[in-house]
Amino acid sequence: MDFSLWTCAARGHETYAPTEPELAARLHVTTPAGESWRCLRCGDFIPGEPRRSGPADDAPEVPRGHLLRDRIIMRLLAVERIIRGIVFILLGAGVLKLRGSREHWKTNWDKDLPLIRQLADQIGFNPDHSKIIRGIDKAFTLSPHVLVWIAVGLFAYAAIELIEAVGLWLVKRWGEYFAVIATSIFLPLEIYELTEKVTVLRAGALLINVAAVIWLLWSKSLFGLNGGAAKYHAEHHSESLMTVERAAAEAQAQQRTARIGTRRPH
Repeated sequence: MDFSLWTCAARGHETYAPTEPELAARLHVTTPAGESWRCLRCGDFIPGEPRRSGPADDAPEVPRGHLLRDRIIMRLLAVERIIRGIVFILLGAGVLKLRGSREHWKTNWDKDLPLIRQLADQIGFNPDHSKIIRGIDKAFTLSPHVLVWIAVGLFAYAAIELIEAVGLWLVKRWGEYFAVIATSIFLPLEIYELTEKVTVLRAGALLINVAAVIWLLWSKSLFGLNGGAAKYHAEHHSESLMTVERAAAEAQAQQRTARIGTRRPH
């Protein structure tokens, strides 16, 4: 799948007219249909006026190739983190609400539990063996002080997830490191939960997190792996079409200067 073409189709082409004449000549052609400028993302020449213009140093950094693919993957991970963060915020708010009106919720729970048992009996499920049911029963016995700390823990975890999401969505280097560290810290807990009971949700979450950590470590060359920071920055530099064309224009100018020098009489 060509992510560059897909992104251009969704968001439009990213054309840029540099003020440097030699560089502009490499990104511009004149056709019978009019002027065309090269898209910095997909590399195609697009008819019409450039989307932006200015010095080459001010050109936008447009990811392309595997860097664009990586950005899409990171933003998908960010969305997953946002969903997690929202879930834990709601759980924390629920715990605080339970703390404020525990007796009211306990009365309603005791009233509805027989109905839950009747429904469970019809489908062959024993609610007494459910960790969710036992967890709710235990929550009603906890002191308000303990409930506050549980809510604080849930909000803290939500904050970690949302910080990860911001760093990944903005494709920041610190976000990549933060995501790897934060995700790795909770992997032992996820593995422990899986040893207690295997569920599709737990197994899926663990696989996503393990895959995310491995992918970030290797593809982003974190902690010195796979070439380290030097390779990371070199890839970002070399993938930029503006950088490639600028280097080609400079090389062409040097060759022209060298040819002129050899033609001069001694």
